[in-house]
Amino acid sequence: METVDLKFIDSVLAKHGGDKAKIIAIMQDVQEQYRYLPQEALEYIAKKVGMSESKLYGVATFYGNFSLDAKGKYVMKVCRGTACHVRKSSNVLQALYDATGTNEHKPNSDDGLFTLEIVSCLGACGLSPVVMVNDTVHAAMTPEKARALVEQLREEA
Repeated sequence: METVDLKFIDSVLAKHGGDKAKIIAIMQDVQEQYRYLPQEALEYIAKKVGMSESKLYGVATFYGNFSLDAKGKYVMKVCRGTACHVRKSSNVLQALYDATGTNEHKPNSDDGLFTLEIVSCLGACGLSPVVMVNDTVHAAMTPEKARALVEQLREEA
């Protein structure tokens, strides 16, 4: 488990004036750093802004862009929208599962490099099938391209 840097959390709180009205922005900054919202960070934030932990968890679980689960260095989002589905994104997904050692019940790779997520739409239908790695869209994916992408990311890690 990753250790939470309380000095970093304090800097985020200071940036937002420790204002609980800005809790979403605070949580976004923390998630940007850790790729998820560590429990220790949420507990610390709740205490610092004077908010109950249950309210803070309520915010974190209400908004789909927040995650309470640790993520790999590379978060790979596989689009399963209509255009991607028709163009065989399921084959791309299977190739990514095989190449990373993940599956639908185990989204994180053992080496901590990859998290695979299935999403409804990435808004890039004309480029389908697409896979987004962190903030980069990879268009016209095939199983072969997917395997090559995983190898490239491993080399860069």
